[in-house]
Amino acid sequence: MLPTPLAQLFPISSFELGFTTFVDSESPASITDHNLNIISVPLADSSLGVHKNTPVLTHDVVCPPPSIHPSSDDPKLAWEAKYPTGSCSPSTKIPGGIGFYLGGSEDIVALLKHGQPTEAIFGYRVMFEKGWDWVKGGKLPGIYGGIGDAAYGCSGGRQKNRCKCFDVRLMWRCDGLGELYAYLPVNETNANALLAVPHSTTNRQYGISVGCGAWVFEPGVWTTVAERVKLNDIDKHNGELQLWINGVSVIHAKGLIFREDEKSHIKGMHFQTFFGGHEPDWASPKDQRAWFADVSGAIIR
Repeated sequence: MLPTPLAQLFPISSFELGFTTFVDSESPASITDHNLNIISVPLADSSLGVHKNTPVLTHDVVCPPPSIHPSSDDPKLAWEAKYPTGSCSPSTKIPGGIGFYLGGSEDIVALLKHGQPTEAIFGYRVMFEKGWDWVKGGKLPGIYGGIGDAAYGCSGGRQKNRCKCFDVRLMWRCDGLGELYAYLPVNETNANALLAVPHSTTNRQYGISVGCGAWVFEPGVWTTVAERVKLNDIDKHNGELQLWINGVSVIHAKGLIFREDEKSHIKGMHFQTFFGGHEPDWASPKDQRAWFADVSGAIIR
């Protein structure tokens, strides 16, 4: 039987190849004891294909504090994100959080580089410190992709070449409400499909808020996130976007257009978190920390 966190990070019946930084407390030597096609890798930049790191931000590997509900499966190591008082988006005077892109293990990166996968899942576990102040909201990591370097262009309200990229990060909102924040090619098909998810709203200048309140984050507790993207066939609107929280499917949007060109591919995760928005009323009111662990992913096909 799979450890609960691993089952929640891979909530799918089958896949070609996966990786994880999760360490099984019952069998720490090898995840392969569970007879899955999963590679165990350390929580390290060199092992996870980390690149385009925001220079002013750090993501040190630390021993995270105990959760409110301690478990033997709680992560022993995590990336620590720091959000200083007054910090907001990376482009503001006081940046906070972390920001980079990752592709996963070496074998996964190789497959993604050659554009072979049309369906993949990526995930992680996150814990906000006890006493966390949500303010108006902030970003959390999610899957990204596109054509070449244009894949890095779907965030921050960018409108140029939106047909060449996609970025589906998560957000927390006030009171810990969770949502998906989708940047997809701008067209009526995508707008209709995403807005069909309950409690979704659009802002043409930025992304579409999808399913606000579909789950709620709790400070001091580890939350497991798993996100699946299935690319559409060219000239068809049959793409899918699905999100699981703690093993429960909370959002599943179908009929999407992630790409208009065969050269547009899944690239990995946009591993970014910060308060914002970019206006001062989004900023963190105090020094705060969050931890990210058990980074995982798999090529489904």
